[in-house]
Order: sequence, then C-alpha cells, then structure tokens
Amino acid sequence: MEQPVEKEKRVRVGITHGDVNGISYEIIIKTLLDQRLAEMYTIVVYGSSKVASYHRKALNINDFNFNLVKKADQAHPRRPNIVNIHDEEIKIDLGKSTAIAGELSFLSLEAASEDLLKGNIDVVVTAPINKKNIQSPGFSFPGQTEYFAKKFNAENSLMLMINNVLRIGVVTGHIPISKVKEALTVDLILNKIQAMNHTLMRDFGIVKPRIAVLALNPHAGDDGLLGEEEKTVIQPAIEKAYNQNILAFGPYPADGFFGVASFKNFDGILAMYHDQGMVPFKLMSFNEGVNFTAGLPIIRTAPAHGTAYELAGKNEASPEAFRNALYLAGDIFMKRQEYDELHANQLHSAGSQPDNNRS
Repeated sequence: MEQPVEKEKRVRVGITHGDVNGISYEIIIKTLLDQRLAEMYTIVVYGSSKVASYHRKALNINDFNFNLVKKADQAHPRRPNIVNIHDEEIKIDLGKSTAIAGELSFLSLEAASEDLLKGNIDVVVTAPINKKNIQSPGFSFPGQTEYFAKKFNAENSLMLMINNVLRIGVVTGHIPISKVKEALTVDLILNKIQAMNHTLMRDFGIVKPRIAVLALNPHAGDDGLLGEEEKTVIQPAIEKAYNQNILAFGPYPADGFFGVASFKNFDGILAMYHDQGMVPFKLMSFNEGVNFTAGLPIIRTAPAHGTAYELAGKNEASPEAFRNALYLAGDIFMKRQEYDELHANQLHSAGSQPDNNRS
C-alpha cells in the first residue's frame, strides 16, 4: 500500500492563469502533464475549470483533467487542482485582448495573493498577463512585479531574470527610456545591489556573490565625454556597496561585457534599465528563461515571455519557461528555508555564549 506523503513536506504551488485568450492554459496543462511534479508539489491553479476544459479540447489533450476544489487547503496532494475564481460562462476570444480576460487575470492574482497571505500556498507561479487589459482600480501597475511589491509591502524588490548561465536584475524596471536618467540615484542603485546580494545568498545559496554593475552610457561614459552618470551616480553606489562587504564591480560597458562573455565571471548582473538587461537575456533564453521577483517576503516566479496571442489555440507554445519557473519556485522555497534555519541557529548559538566581559 502506498504511504501518503505528509503535506508539510511538499511545496504547495499556486498558479495564476494569466490571460485566458493567450497561451497560459496551454503551457500550464503541458507542464502539469509531467507526472513527476506530483511527487514533489501540491498544485493549485487559480482559474476556471470551464476555461481549462475549453483550452484542453482546443489543444486536443485528452489525458488530462483538473481536480476541482473550493479552497486551496482542500487540494489533493497528487493531482493538479483548480479553484474557480469565476463561476459564470466566459467568452474566449483566442488571440485577442478583451476586458473580461483582464478582469479574470486580476481575480486570479488576488485569489492567489490572499492564499499566500493566509499560508495556504507556499509559492506562486504567474502565467502571462496583458498589461493593458488588466488595468483597473485594483490594478494600476506596469506589471506583475510591481503588483506583488505593493501587495506585500516590499520597499526594495528587484526583477531578476534567470536562465542556466545568467541572473540579470534591472534598476529602473518598467519605465519609459526617457525617464531612466532622472530615476537613477546613488541610493536606488545601492538598494538594488543590496537586494541582489541578499537574494543570491538567501534564495540561491551563494555564500559570497560577485555582482557586476553595468554602465548607463556607451563605453561607460568615456571618462565623462559621453555622460557623467558613471562617475556621479553608479560608481559611488558601487563603492558604498563594496564598503558594506558586498562584492560589487563595475560599471561595465554593456556591449563589451556581453560581447566577450564577461558575465560568466559573476553570480549576478545589474543593468540600469529594462532593455539593457532583457535583450541579451532573451537572446540567450527566450523559450526557457524565468522571471523571479526578488526582495519579497513571498516567492513569485513567472516565465520570461508574454501572452503570445499569435500562438493561442495552435498547440505550438513551449511550456519550458513555465516549467522552469515552477521548478525554480520550489528550489528557492527550499533554499530560503535552509538559509533562514541556519541563520536562526547561528543567532541562537551566539545568544547562548557566555559573556566573559561581565564583572
């Protein structure tokens, strides 16, 4: 007789269903077809069983079904579960942006966030949303990264893109390129270096991370000829970090840094703006990369791609990035537990040492 697996030894993974008119359900279902996931994770999708059935039939996937539960704490540990966030009929318009798709994306995020706060799930993996149609009084953010930062009161979060060879964070994130220069400050860059250093230690198990900081201007400003930001903003932030025993180096001109593969010498890379980090990252790993929101009290990952409306319903979408996001969320959960337990024991040991200076 098979022995039941204790719930507390399994990572409970919440999955938001993203935009129902894109490839979200395709990559979710294709990922969950892998029976090995049931050995490690309890899976809860926050979505719609009717929408899931529609996509399953559209994709001609016959050997898969969700286990419908009312709440996450009722989830079957060895079956993919789904919690209905919306009970009414939903019109699916494959490949199109619609208001109802945006509303359902938001409802899924809210439901998963509430269960994270209650401790009903351990981590969340978010499927792609449309950043335009989700805008509403409840969601006025440029992306899911900012939503989670606000939801969980994280003052120093960091969007970190991850593949087999790179971990790239961005200082300014989802803002127009015209506003990057004015947004960069010594404190902001220092905060992002600190956030990257902490997450590399706590979430990735790297004892003494080496962090490369990229320049803003071509050729790192060419000693002020092409811009002063390297001298006045970026270098001072790096020096302050180094004085805090953080191994931060730079600023490096981005073209040469990636051109000669200098990234292989570092555990993390900090870019000044979105495309400076995203272009080389996605050139190397568009179909497999993962987006991790560092600096949160909870763990959130996502595939590093969008809704891919052009592939919706065609059974052509790769689940690799989503699968990697799920595995990474579980890995980070375990690493974080190990780190926190180790440091709690160290603090306890330090507190129990006799004070020889007492008279």
